[in-house]
Amino acid sequence: MRRTFRDQLNREVQIDYPPKRVISLVPSQTELLFELGLNQEIIGLTKFCIHPAGQVKGKTTIGGTKNLNLDLIRSLKPDLIIGNKEENQQHQIEELMQEFPVWMSDVNNLNDAKKAIEHIGELVNRAPEAAYLNHLINAGFNDLQNLALQHHIRRSAVYLIWRGPYMAAGKGTFIDHMMALNGIHNAVTTTRYPELTLTAIADLRPDLILLSSEPYPFSEKHIQVIHEVLPLTEVRLVDGEMFSWYGSRLVKAVQYFFQLQKEL
Repeated sequence: MRRTFRDQLNREVQIDYPPKRVISLVPSQTELLFELGLNQEIIGLTKFCIHPAGQVKGKTTIGGTKNLNLDLIRSLKPDLIIGNKEENQQHQIEELMQEFPVWMSDVNNLNDAKKAIEHIGELVNRAPEAAYLNHLINAGFNDLQNLALQHHIRRSAVYLIWRGPYMAAGKGTFIDHMMALNGIHNAVTTTRYPELTLTAIADLRPDLILLSSEPYPFSEKHIQVIHEVLPLTEVRLVDGEMFSWYGSRLVKAVQYFFQLQKEL
């Protein structure tokens, strides 16, 4: 049966419903698809799709999120490809769109994430399971926002995602929204992912510098380097998956943020 869906780029996508051969181009959405019970239907994923560990093993790896192996994707003959506007390269996605049904997400805040979960659930015939995930996410993040207010958390922070050069999560990003929901004000005022020197970061006078575990794997040694320039600023390692994965990982992120708020 052919059905038409609309993705988050407002495109109509026609698929044979329900899809039986699905390729996911984004780690957080891959995890979501497994959580929705599509272990048999998923035939391809990226090398960065690492969760759930036991289920991604054995699936065909079709390159990285920004360096897809298009010939390998073609050979798998998918009846649905699921990607993301920010994480995948536009020219590769547009090439795939000429040959396959490609559904794209566009996620910049929690509401976008919940809509993506809802729409993907409908797309793969798992609407009840997706609705339950959104119920858990709604309840958890409502509690988190209330706790941030009760705890009077008003910390400013710079959230670094890369080193050499340093790059930060700016305004309008999903990370920025996750920070705000937990009472953390983003000291970076520019949009997207600006490059910053440590001197420029010092000029922002943040209370905190948050070092993400991904895409750059910051570690304890990087805290010392930053402290040489900003000796009085608190520098903390944080789990990048909790701040930036917008699928079913959001359920686990609630407990992580509960603990983070306590420490702040």
